[in-house]
Amino acid sequence: MIDPIGTMAEPWDNLDVPSFAKAPPASAPIVPRSSIAGRSLTAVVAIMTFLGCLATGAVMLVVGAASEWQSEVGREVTIQVRPAAGRDIEADTRKAVEITRAASGIAEVRAFTKEESAQLVEPWLGVGLALDDLPIPRMIVVKLWPGATPDFAALRKALVAQVPGATLDDHRRWIDRMRNMAGSAIAGGIAVLALVLAATALSVAFATRGAMAANRPILEVLHYIGATDNFVGRQFQRHFLALGFKGGAIGGGAAIVLFGAVEAANTWLAGTAAGDEVAALFGNLSIGVLGYLAIIGQIVLMAGVTALASRQTVNHVLETID
Repeated sequence: MIDPIGTMAEPWDNLDVPSFAKAPPASAPIVPRSSIAGRSLTAVVAIMTFLGCLATGAVMLVVGAASEWQSEVGREVTIQVRPAAGRDIEADTRKAVEITRAASGIAEVRAFTKEESAQLVEPWLGVGLALDDLPIPRMIVVKLWPGATPDFAALRKALVAQVPGATLDDHRRWIDRMRNMAGSAIAGGIAVLALVLAATALSVAFATRGAMAANRPILEVLHYIGATDNFVGRQFQRHFLALGFKGGAIGGGAAIVLFGAVEAANTWLAGTAAGDEVAALFGNLSIGVLGYLAIIGQIVLMAGVTALASRQTVNHVLETID
């Protein structure tokens, strides 16, 4: 048979060639990209990341509130003038105010009146009681200049010498307690984060072993034809790194949405009674830019832990194939 251009056609030229023989099939990954185990591991990583971000955010809120409390408490001290037999408490209060104003680093001195001092004990004694016969001490609030370090020892000594019954409280015990509370919160947050990372690493190790067990014949063939352990380890590491990023992004994104909603609700309740009480206890309920950066860092950390745990597990299993 002669074709239109005058050449002899071969008999096999008209045969249909199957499509799979025309081009080589695309190489399939060693670890399936979509599987029940992979979706389950993604959910576990998302949950662990969410819990870790919650712990980190809670620690930052506690530390921020404690810092605000320390700042407010550290800017003022109080002087208590107790009534003494044979002495005029009004004169003693005025004398204590004069001594305090003469000290260095003092910005403002305000003595509470008799009525204001009585109002301070009303939450414990109740309203409407006759408090004239009770030895209610007189309070003096002293505000300090920012950054000033008055000599409290000298001031305390002068008060004791000239005003019997006067005591100075610089709130150091409260500040120390707040520091201890902040330190305990940080230690607790680190412990929770360590447990989350450990649980994630164990989950990844089990998932990696399951994936390798399901694909063990393929791994043995690859090993026998010369595939290096480094090549196989990279395949698993890349696969679980993607799962770690996906799960971490889901959990971290949920935490960011939660903290953003709490901050928005706190702003919306600002000026109300409930908002003022919450602000007094927990501050502005905002983790700030540093907090959101910490959440993003945890997403990256969880992905890295996932990839590292899978690589270590793969290396250990491949040693048994050798």
